[in-house]
Amino acid sequence: MTSLPATAQFTEGVGLLERAVSYALGAVRMVTDESLSWPTPCRPWDLRTLVRHLNDSLSALTTGIDEGRIDGEPDEGSVADPLAAFRWRASRLMGGWATTPGDGGVIEISSVGLTACVVAVAGSVEIAVHGWDIAQATGRPRPIPRALATELLEVAPLLVADGDRPGLFGPRVWVTGPAAASDRLVAYLGRQP
Repeated sequence: MTSLPATAQFTEGVGLLERAVSYALGAVRMVTDESLSWPTPCRPWDLRTLVRHLNDSLSALTTGIDEGRIDGEPDEGSVADPLAAFRWRASRLMGGWATTPGDGGVIEISSVGLTACVVAVAGSVEIAVHGWDIAQATGRPRPIPRALATELLEVAPLLVADGDRPGLFGPRVWVTGPAAASDRLVAYLGRQP
Protein backbone atom coordinates (compact mmCIF):
# COMPACT_ATOMS: atom_id res chain seq x y z
CA MET A 1 0.00 0.00 0.00
CA THR A 2 2.86 2.43 0.61
CA SER A 3 3.55 3.15 -3.08
CA LEU A 4 -0.03 4.34 -3.64
CA PRO A 5 -1.27 7.91 -3.12
CA ALA A 6 -2.85 8.49 0.33
CA THR A 7 -6.40 8.48 -1.05
CA ALA A 8 -5.86 5.13 -2.78
CA GLN A 9 -4.27 3.70 0.38
CA PHE A 10 -7.29 4.81 2.38
CA THR A 11 -9.64 3.24 -0.17
CA GLU A 12 -7.74 -0.05 0.08
CA GLY A 13 -7.81 0.12 3.89
CA VAL A 14 -11.58 0.68 3.85
CA GLY A 15 -11.90 -2.27 1.44
CA LEU A 16 -10.07 -4.51 3.93
CA LEU A 17 -12.31 -3.25 6.71
CA GLU A 18 -15.44 -4.00 4.66
CA ARG A 19 -14.28 -7.54 3.97
CA ALA A 20 -13.34 -8.14 7.62
CA VAL A 21 -16.72 -6.85 8.81
CA SER A 22 -18.54 -9.00 6.24
CA TYR A 23 -16.66 -12.09 7.43
CA ALA A 24 -17.37 -11.31 11.09
CA LEU A 25 -21.06 -10.73 10.34
CA GLY A 26 -21.18 -14.24 8.88
CA ALA A 27 -19.66 -15.65 12.06
CA VAL A 28 -22.02 -13.69 14.31
CA ARG A 29 -25.00 -15.10 12.40
CA MET A 30 -24.09 -18.51 13.82
CA VAL A 31 -24.31 -17.31 17.43
CA THR A 32 -27.51 -18.06 19.32
CA ASP A 33 -28.69 -16.72 22.64
CA GLU A 34 -27.93 -20.15 24.13
CA SER A 35 -24.37 -20.19 22.79
CA LEU A 36 -23.45 -16.80 24.32
CA SER A 37 -22.15 -18.60 27.41
CA TRP A 38 -19.87 -20.93 25.42
CA PRO A 39 -16.08 -20.63 25.74
CA THR A 40 -13.96 -19.02 23.00
CA PRO A 41 -10.33 -19.20 21.89
CA CYS A 42 -9.92 -15.89 23.80
CA ARG A 43 -9.63 -17.36 27.23
CA PRO A 44 -11.24 -16.68 29.69
CA TRP A 45 -13.92 -14.94 27.58
CA ASP A 46 -17.22 -16.53 26.67
CA LEU A 47 -19.03 -15.62 23.44
CA ARG A 48 -21.04 -12.85 25.12
CA THR A 49 -17.85 -11.17 26.37
CA LEU A 50 -16.14 -11.58 22.99
CA VAL A 51 -19.09 -10.11 21.07
CA ARG A 52 -19.24 -7.19 23.54
CA HIS A 53 -15.51 -6.61 23.04
CA LEU A 54 -16.00 -6.62 19.29
CA ASN A 55 -18.92 -4.20 19.71
CA ASP A 56 -16.58 -1.87 21.61
CA SER A 57 -14.05 -2.16 18.77
CA LEU A 58 -16.70 -1.27 16.17
CA SER A 59 -17.79 1.72 18.28
CA ALA A 60 -14.20 2.90 18.65
CA LEU A 61 -13.56 2.66 14.91
CA THR A 62 -16.78 4.56 14.19
CA THR A 63 -15.84 7.28 16.66
CA GLY A 64 -12.37 7.42 15.11
CA ILE A 65 -13.61 8.17 11.62
CA ASP A 66 -16.47 10.41 12.80
CA GLU A 67 -14.52 12.48 15.35
CA GLY A 68 -10.87 11.98 14.40
CA ARG A 69 -9.99 10.41 17.74
CA ILE A 70 -10.35 7.19 19.70
CA ASP A 71 -10.19 7.72 23.44
CA GLY A 72 -9.97 4.06 24.42
CA GLU A 73 -13.19 4.11 26.43
CA PRO A 74 -16.15 2.04 25.22
CA ASP A 75 -18.88 4.52 24.40
CA GLU A 76 -22.04 2.60 25.13
CA GLY A 77 -21.19 -0.19 27.58
CA SER A 78 -23.17 -3.41 27.80
CA VAL A 79 -26.32 -3.86 25.78
CA ALA A 80 -29.14 -6.33 26.28
CA ASP A 81 -28.73 -7.94 22.85
CA PRO A 82 -25.06 -7.92 21.86
CA LEU A 83 -25.80 -9.74 18.58
CA ALA A 84 -28.29 -7.11 17.36
CA ALA A 85 -25.90 -4.43 18.60
CA PHE A 86 -23.09 -5.97 16.56
CA ARG A 87 -25.14 -5.95 13.35
CA TRP A 88 -26.23 -2.34 13.94
CA ARG A 89 -22.72 -1.16 14.82
CA ALA A 90 -21.21 -2.96 11.82
CA SER A 91 -23.63 -1.13 9.52
CA ARG A 92 -22.94 2.21 11.23
CA LEU A 93 -19.18 1.61 11.03
CA MET A 94 -19.18 0.86 7.33
CA GLY A 95 -21.47 3.78 6.58
CA GLY A 96 -19.07 6.15 8.31
CA TRP A 97 -15.92 4.80 6.69
CA ALA A 98 -17.40 4.37 3.20
CA THR A 99 -18.62 7.98 3.04
CA THR A 100 -15.43 9.62 4.31
CA PRO A 101 -13.86 11.70 1.55
CA GLY A 102 -10.19 11.90 0.58
CA ASP A 103 -7.64 10.00 2.61
CA GLY A 104 -9.62 9.97 5.87
CA GLY A 105 -7.14 12.24 7.61
CA VAL A 106 -5.45 11.46 10.89
CA ILE A 107 -7.05 9.69 13.84
CA GLU A 108 -5.64 10.38 17.29
CA ILE A 109 -5.29 7.41 19.64
CA SER A 110 -3.81 8.10 23.08
CA SER A 111 -2.19 11.34 21.83
CA VAL A 112 -0.65 9.57 18.82
CA GLY A 113 -1.85 10.50 15.35
CA LEU A 114 -2.25 7.64 12.89
CA THR A 115 -3.49 7.81 9.33
CA ALA A 116 -7.04 6.61 8.88
CA CYS A 117 -5.63 3.93 6.56
CA VAL A 118 -3.49 2.46 9.36
CA VAL A 119 -6.46 2.52 11.73
CA ALA A 120 -8.66 0.78 9.13
CA VAL A 121 -6.06 -1.93 8.58
CA ALA A 122 -5.56 -2.48 12.33
CA GLY A 123 -9.34 -2.64 12.77
CA SER A 124 -9.51 -5.17 9.94
CA VAL A 125 -7.10 -7.49 11.74
CA GLU A 126 -9.03 -7.15 15.01
CA ILE A 127 -12.43 -7.76 13.43
CA ALA A 128 -11.39 -10.64 11.16
CA VAL A 129 -9.49 -12.56 13.83
CA HIS A 130 -12.26 -12.15 16.39
CA GLY A 131 -14.71 -13.25 13.70
CA TRP A 132 -12.61 -16.41 13.44
CA ASP A 133 -12.75 -16.78 17.24
CA ILE A 134 -16.53 -16.51 17.15
CA ALA A 135 -16.84 -19.11 14.39
CA GLN A 136 -14.59 -21.49 16.33
CA ALA A 137 -16.62 -21.00 19.50
CA THR A 138 -19.91 -21.82 17.77
CA GLY A 139 -18.53 -25.16 16.59
CA ARG A 140 -18.88 -24.07 12.96
CA PRO A 141 -15.33 -23.02 12.09
CA ARG A 142 -14.91 -20.88 8.99
CA PRO A 143 -11.48 -19.88 7.76
CA ILE A 144 -10.87 -16.22 7.08
CA PRO A 145 -11.19 -15.86 3.28
CA ARG A 146 -7.84 -16.52 1.61
CA ALA A 147 -7.36 -13.12 -0.05
CA LEU A 148 -8.32 -11.24 3.13
CA ALA A 149 -6.14 -13.44 5.35
CA THR A 150 -3.17 -13.07 2.98
CA GLU A 151 -3.40 -9.29 3.02
CA LEU A 152 -3.83 -9.15 6.80
CA LEU A 153 -0.94 -11.56 7.30
CA GLU A 154 1.31 -9.13 5.44
CA VAL A 155 0.54 -6.29 7.86
CA ALA A 156 0.07 -8.21 11.13
CA PRO A 157 3.80 -8.19 12.00
CA LEU A 158 3.81 -4.40 11.57
CA LEU A 159 0.92 -4.06 14.00
CA VAL A 160 1.75 -6.76 16.57
CA ALA A 161 5.35 -7.11 17.68
CA ASP A 162 6.52 -9.51 20.39
CA GLY A 163 6.51 -6.66 22.92
CA ASP A 164 2.81 -6.05 22.23
CA ARG A 165 1.75 -9.59 23.13
CA PRO A 166 1.65 -9.65 26.95
CA GLY A 167 -1.91 -8.96 28.07
CA LEU A 168 -3.18 -8.53 24.50
CA PHE A 169 -2.15 -11.58 22.48
CA GLY A 170 -0.97 -15.06 23.26
CA PRO A 171 2.44 -16.22 22.13
CA ARG A 172 2.77 -16.94 18.44
CA VAL A 173 1.79 -20.50 17.54
CA TRP A 174 4.12 -22.08 14.99
CA VAL A 175 2.45 -24.02 12.22
CA THR A 176 4.35 -26.73 10.43
CA GLY A 177 4.15 -27.68 6.80
CA PRO A 178 1.99 -25.90 4.27
CA ALA A 179 -0.79 -23.96 5.97
CA ALA A 180 -3.58 -21.76 4.70
CA ALA A 181 -3.22 -18.00 5.13
CA SER A 182 -6.10 -18.03 7.63
CA ASP A 183 -4.29 -20.59 9.79
CA ARG A 184 -1.00 -18.67 9.61
CA LEU A 185 -2.73 -15.40 10.55
CA VAL A 186 -4.57 -16.73 13.58
CA ALA A 187 -1.46 -18.65 14.68
CA TYR A 188 0.60 -15.47 14.46
CA LEU A 189 -1.92 -13.87 16.81
CA GLY A 190 -1.70 -16.69 19.36
CA ARG A 191 -4.50 -19.01 18.31
CA GLN A 192 -4.29 -22.71 17.62
CA PRO A 193 -5.51 -23.19 14.04
